[in-house]
Amino acid sequence: MKVKVLCRNPDDYVRETTRDIQRVPRNYDPKLHPFEVPREYTRALNATKLERVFAKPFVASLDGHRDGISCIAKHAKSLSTVLSGACDGEVKVWNLPRRECVRTIQAHEGFVRGICSRFCGTSFFTVGDDKTIKQWNMEPPGYGVQEEPINTILGKAVVTGVDHHQREAMFATCGQTVDIYDEQRSSPIRSFSWGVDSFSCVRYNPVETDLLASCASDRSVVLYDMRESTPLRKVVMQLRSNTLCWNPMEAYYFTCSNEDSNLYTYDMRYLKCPVTVHVDHVSAVLDVDYSPTGREFVSASFDKTIRIFPKDKGRSREVYHTKRMQHVICVKWSADNKYVLSGSDEMNIRLWKANASEKLGVMSSREKTAANYNKKLMEKFQHHPQVKRIARHRHVPRDVLKQKRQQTEMKEARRRKEQNVRKHSKPGSVPLVPEKEKHVVAVVE
Repeated sequence: MKVKVLCRNPDDYVRETTRDIQRVPRNYDPKLHPFEVPREYTRALNATKLERVFAKPFVASLDGHRDGISCIAKHAKSLSTVLSGACDGEVKVWNLPRRECVRTIQAHEGFVRGICSRFCGTSFFTVGDDKTIKQWNMEPPGYGVQEEPINTILGKAVVTGVDHHQREAMFATCGQTVDIYDEQRSSPIRSFSWGVDSFSCVRYNPVETDLLASCASDRSVVLYDMRESTPLRKVVMQLRSNTLCWNPMEAYYFTCSNEDSNLYTYDMRYLKCPVTVHVDHVSAVLDVDYSPTGREFVSASFDKTIRIFPKDKGRSREVYHTKRMQHVICVKWSADNKYVLSGSDEMNIRLWKANASEKLGVMSSREKTAANYNKKLMEKFQHHPQVKRIARHRHVPRDVLKQKRQQTEMKEARRRKEQNVRKHSKPGSVPLVPEKEKHVVAVVE
């Protein structure tokens, strides 16, 4: 004789206090949930669609300059402060939370070619077409006091770029040569040159602080060590590189923006070929900047778009554009990894979200849980055709789409031509170099 007894222990389902989490009995046996995967796929598809619906990246526009923006710099210590230089020699200090200009300086005659903040954030440096290097106090002067630089250095030639050391009172400039200055001296303590007419950009390595790199007019990227008296090595490319940026988390890697509409990520230990070639722009890439995490970077192009690339992917994950925005000259990624700043020809600085569909402001715990759940679902089903198609689709301007089609046709024609040449070439002749290996012309030690 069998006797079945129901036994219910209140400790299994009753909370001890009202602040405890409700106990919900769940059985995770897959036999009891035969439709779990189809249900999750539907949720992932809906989450992907909603992400594209709520993708509104534009945050604000900072207007006040009377000429095109030539350079932007971040404050070394403050998230809310941004510096910008214009083509008319004017420098403005912006307060991002209030979205207003708090200070205006007529710094140079002609273009402001470069601007950077001191590592401690107490002052900043500007260089311009008037062959001067000026150091300014970050704090505005008192009422009625005229704006004057802390220090002014008169150079022998036009200075095209400036960057400050991460830990010491030293900064580097580039023009006809790459010069290393001590803040206490008016002449460079070291100068580097390698038979190059001029340099357009110089950047210190944020990890290995004695290393720096520059982009030269002879299509080369040159590496230096401040502890040495001569440059280390240089890599010559097919076309000229405009700017470069070091990865803040991986000391050996840097990315340079090129005139051939591509970006190239190099390992400085092996410069014979780039680690990754980033394609998607259709015109010259003018500026690049890494995120603080080192996982992504943002690029500005002459084709009037901004693109965000993962550091190890050849294709961009996001593209930003507006009808009014013209050629984008400079771009910066904010230090809190949430925003992107861009400066363009039509005198505006625009503030964008780094993640287009991210909700700004305070989120409740339920919103955070739902967002994390949807993110994991999209990662799980990211390779399914429907999810992948919706997640990758972006609207781009008509001119960009037309130029992209032309580039595709040109590449296809070039590939067919190479195949025909190989097919009709004589045995023993010199084979053509594949297209993917033509990025580097030479590496000079």
